Amino acid sequence: MPAPVRSLESLHSALTSAFKSADTTAVAQLLSQIKIVLATSQLLFTNNPTSVPQDKALLIRDVFEIGALWSTHTQDIPAFERYMAQLRTYYTDYSHLPPSSRQCMLQGLDLLRLLSQNRISEFHASLELIPDSVQRNDKYVKFACVLEQCLMEGSYHKVWNLKKDCPAQEYVWFLGTLMETIRDEIASCSEKSYESLPLKDAQTLLSLNSLDELMKFSSTRSWVVNTMEDRLYFTPPTNPAEQKKHKVFGITGKDEAGMLGDEEPDMDVGSVIRQTLFYARELEKIV
Repeated sequence: MPAPVRSLESLHSALTSAFKSADTTAVAQLLSQIKIVLATSQLLFTNNPTSVPQDKALLIRDVFEIGALWSTHTQDIPAFERYMAQLRTYYTDYSHLPPSSRQCMLQGLDLLRLLSQNRISEFHASLELIPDSVQRNDKYVKFACVLEQCLMEGSYHKVWNLKKDCPAQEYVWFLGTLMETIRDEIASCSEKSYESLPLKDAQTLLSLNSLDELMKFSSTRSWVVNTMEDRLYFTPPTNPAEQKKHKVFGITGKDEAGMLGDEEPDMDVGSVIRQTLFYARELEKIV
C-alpha cells in the first residue's frame, strides 16, 4: 500500500511541474497514470470522505483541479465536465478540508460553460450550491452571474463588452463559445423578424468585424448576400427580376433552386417588429 501512495505523490509533483511549464503532452500522460494509481489504491471512490487521509484528499483534489484547467487549455469540454463532476464532491462533501484557492475560479468557469451551452436550468442548480456571499463578492462567480443577467435582459451588447473584463485567461475561450451561442440566437430571431437588412446593420447586429465574416456566417445559414444592393436577405426574393439579380450578384449558401419559391410569408413582419419594440419598452420600464 505505501508504494502506490509514494508513486502518487511523485506523479503529483511531476504533474504540477508539467502544468506550470505548459507541457500539455506530459500533463495528459501524467493524468492518465494518476487515475490508474488512484483506482488501484482505492482512493478514487469512497463512501466515507473522512476515511481518506487529509493529505491524500488534498492531493487528489489538486490533481482534479489541474485536470480541469488543463481541459480548458486543450478545449476539451467533455474532460472538463468530468473533472468538475469529481471536484463537486470535494467542494461539498469534503468540508473538513481547507478551502482551495482555485475553487471559486473553477466554479465560475463551470457556470460560464453552462451558459455557453445554453443550459440555464443547470446553471441555476449549480449556483444554488454556492453561498450567497461568494456570489456577491467573488470576482469569478460574480462574472458568470453578471453574464447570465445580461442574457436574461437581452443586453447582448454588454456580453460583447465584457470580454475585456475576463477575470482569468481560461474564461476567454468559454466566453467566445457563449458569444457564438448568442450570435446563433440573434440570427434565428432575425430570420423570423425581417425579410432583409442592410449589410452594415446585419454586421452590427451579429457583432461581426467585417463583411467577409458576415459572408462566411451567412453561408452557414443559407442567407443571400447581395453586394450590389448592399443588403442581406434572410429569405430569397420571390420577384423573378430580383431572383435574377441575386443569381448574378448574390452570394448564397446553397443552390438557389432549393431556396427560391412562390410562397408568401405567413407572418406580418411589421406587426411582429412593432410588438417586439413595445415589449422591449415595457421591459425597460420594469427594469
